[in-house]
Amino acid sequence: MQKIIKISILTITIFIIGIFFVSLNRDTNYNTESLVGKKIPTINLQYYNEKKFYKEEDLKKNNYTLINFFASWCSPCRDEHALLVELSKEKNLQLLGVNYKDKINQADIFLNELGNPYDLLAKDENGKQSVKFGVYGIPESILINSELMILKKFIGPLSFRDVNSIIEIINQQ
Repeated sequence: MQKIIKISILTITIFIIGIFFVSLNRDTNYNTESLVGKKIPTINLQYYNEKKFYKEEDLKKNNYTLINFFASWCSPCRDEHALLVELSKEKNLQLLGVNYKDKINQADIFLNELGNPYDLLAKDENGKQSVKFGVYGIPESILINSELMILKKFIGPLSFRDVNSIIEIINQQ
């Protein structure tokens, strides 16, 4: 009987040590780099001011689309907004703004105050659609081509370097 107890304790101890070992060697950061080079998920984003929905066909019309997830309550979104306004001047790029977990009246104030750089505007009131894109915080932006392939993903506010990278990609034809 004592032999069974000792074996059981040893087995449980080895099991616990094994779990700790596996947990310590695991990457705990949520990494979305694996999305680059893959096709975006099925799109079902509700129009900002209507009950209609954007679908894949809406994003295939342009050579490149930058999908930008933003909110009025997001300070880094405010910081990157001037860069989005500059990007909106690019002829080969369409901007899709996705208002994330925000109140429409607050988003309206935000866009009226800073300017609306978006060609298309959608909303994701509960954040469920954004999760499909690998978004776990905002601002985040995803650059796709007309085949809906993810070319680049930007986590956090866009920088001048990011904007230059986007311009380089969309003008390399």
